[in-house]
Amino acid sequence: MPTILYQSPIFGPVKSRRLGVSLGINLMPADGKICSFDCIYCECGRNSTHRTNKRRPTREEVRVALSSRLEKMKSEGPEPNVLTFAGNGEPTLHPDFPAIVDDVIALRDRFFPDAKVSVLSNATRLSDPEVFKALLKVDNNIQKLDTVDPEYIRLLNCPAGNYNVESVIDALCEFKGHVIIQTIFLSGTLDGRDMDNTADHYVLPWIEALKRIAPSMVMIYTIDRETPVSTLRKASRESLNRISSLLEQNGLIAQVSY
Repeated sequence: MPTILYQSPIFGPVKSRRLGVSLGINLMPADGKICSFDCIYCECGRNSTHRTNKRRPTREEVRVALSSRLEKMKSEGPEPNVLTFAGNGEPTLHPDFPAIVDDVIALRDRFFPDAKVSVLSNATRLSDPEVFKALLKVDNNIQKLDTVDPEYIRLLNCPAGNYNVESVIDALCEFKGHVIIQTIFLSGTLDGRDMDNTADHYVLPWIEALKRIAPSMVMIYTIDRETPVSTLRKASRESLNRISSLLEQNGLIAQVSY
């Protein structure tokens, strides 16, 4: 199915279901993906079909492009609610990610001090101390945890390398609440296998992990655009509402995007 690749290093602004008017910061090349996950629902497509021939933008290129765009938005609008690290892959894979975070915060303070700085991450780089410290600086440290079931993670997220969900949960706990967990729920099939993760078999162990992590918020959502696997489907509104209620019953703040 058709998928989306974003301009680099700056794209948008776009209207985000979860964050409002968001100006995107894409630290990956514009012509492909670089990601430590290969999620079957990713709007940017699969890694193997979107290999890049270009380099990542440099720290200076990001700084100059963002400064120029914010200066234009200051005079012409719209005013952004958030500056979001997102785009064609995992932003924390950029070798200068920590320094770029500092640059983005400084430019935010200069042009739109009321805007938030957000990072959308898959939580695979939390073992890097410099990445971890950088994530503590941003307003919305949004980390992915779609499930705690290792087999389902293998099918849904297709992580590269040695991914251990228990180690990821332990690292998320170290944020001491300065973290937002983002989780997708969906239905449909993958090669004939049921991929519905809205049942208690998946949801209840996930909630137990969230209680350990104690995030400031849990964002739950479902498919909103076409996906590279055409047999996936949206989770129902009723399923998302049920999961939201379970979160709130366990003392967790939930935000639902349908």
